[in-house]
Amino acid sequence: MVVTRFAPSPTGYLHIGGLRTALFSYLWAKKNGGKFVLRIEDTDKARNSQEATDAILKAFEWLGLEHDGEITYQSQRDDIYAKYIKQLLDEGKAYKCYMSKEELTELRETQMANKERTKYNGKYRDFDGTPPEGVEPVIRIKAPLTGEILVKDGVKGDISFQAEDILDDFVIARADGAPTYNFVVA
Repeated sequence: MVVTRFAPSPTGYLHIGGLRTALFSYLWAKKNGGKFVLRIEDTDKARNSQEATDAILKAFEWLGLEHDGEITYQSQRDDIYAKYIKQLLDEGKAYKCYMSKEELTELRETQMANKERTKYNGKYRDFDGTPPEGVEPVIRIKAPLTGEILVKDGVKGDISFQAEDILDDFVIARADGAPTYNFVVA
């Protein structure tokens, strides 16, 4: 069965691009006899607002988009994500990164000045030393460094790309332990 989902972040009003995505997801599910799920991505605790959540729900009502089942709020699933983050750390598929915001900014500025793709440089990928004092780490996924990645897309078919051209060790948990949007939607 086809299950699609729309997962807006309640940090502001829903824009036309978001509505378009919701409509496509809804129509694809209905065309294929599937389900359309609404999941509120309230992972950005500092910027979430109930007003934005209410506006998203009103927009759905206005468009006549009816989701199947109850609305899922990501913040109610933090225990699930914590379990899997721990598992990834234990299996060596994720790691603690102690780079400060200043170091990351300097790295990005250097890469931009050199006309390089901006990405994390892997400084803490295989780190086994003493962590720097006063820095709470984020958790990064260990993405493949090389190789072909093949994605089977339901609309476009097979899509392939080289890991080294696009992948990065992205953050899956913030320094406060909260899972990131990129992790919870993966």
